Order: sequence, then structure tokens, then C-alpha cells
Amino acid sequence: MNSALPTSVLRSALPFSQREFRDALGQFATGVTIITARSAEGHAVGSTVSSFNALSLAPSLVLWSLGLKANSLPVFRHCTHYAIHVLAASQKPLAELFARKGADRFSHTPHHDSEHGVPLLEGCSAVFECRNLRQHEEGDHLLFIGEVDRCEHHTDRAPLLYHSGHMHAHGFVR
Repeated sequence: MNSALPTSVLRSALPFSQREFRDALGQFATGVTIITARSAEGHAVGSTVSSFNALSLAPSLVLWSLGLKANSLPVFRHCTHYAIHVLAASQKPLAELFARKGADRFSHTPHHDSEHGVPLLEGCSAVFECRNLRQHEEGDHLLFIGEVDRCEHHTDRAPLLYHSGHMHAHGFVR
């Protein structure tokens, strides 16, 4: 019997591996962000994150997630404020630095502190300063909902994109 459905549709109905799931998710292009905060002891932390979304316009809410095994998770879980930096295309090396485990992220990275002591990175396309409003553990990630206290953006800075497991500083080749 010949099916009218394409093989790709039929294949998706069968059980899939974690790798297949990741590869399928990778077809959704996203921006690249770095989330920063400061621990109760005053240590700056930051992580490269591609799971960032707008949640609500009124009130101004954003959503992002971090893996439960991330070294920085305890700081983000307990901080009162954090900042979400939407990276510009020129900041690909910065995204790679903040994605590496054990890297010295802040010693050579231009930044200044917000009024809440959160490290704010320079040169980004947009920055959202947030109050750590709510958290929800689901699967292998912790979801964070942030209430935006302040934001800024620069339309002259092209965004850094993430697609199919790679960062793209100059868009996609068509």
C-alpha cells in the first residue's frame, strides 16, 4: 500500500531518539543571549542561553530556561535580579566564552553594574534588566520568569543567531 504522506512525516510518528529531538529543535532559529547575575557573596556569573522568549507585554514579562546541571544554577535560582543580553553578531566570541565551563568570563569582558549590582555587558543588541519573579522546574531545565524593570535596544546592531547547533554572525546563506 502506498502512503500519501511524505517519509519525513511518517518517520516523526515513530519513537524518536534524544538526538533526533535535538536536531528537530535545532531547525528553529533563535537569538543568542547571555544571562548575568551576582551571587549573594558578590561573584558575577553568566551563561550563554538560546532559550529566551517574550511572555507578556502587560505586565512586561520574559521567559528563559537553564539546565538543572548548570554550575550557575544555584546563583540564578536565588538571585533577586538578573540581566538578559541579546547578543549582537559581533559578539560571537563572547557567546563562546560564556558557554565554556570553567572560563574566566568577566576579567576581560567590558561591563558595568546595574543599580541592583547585576553585571551589564556592553555592545549588545538589547538588554533586559529583570526581577527574578518566578521559577518552575520541568524536565531537565528550570524555567525562569522575569519581570522587566528596564530595557534598552540598538537597532543598528545585527543579532547573533543560533541554528542547527551553530552560531551564525552573518545570517543564513540562501
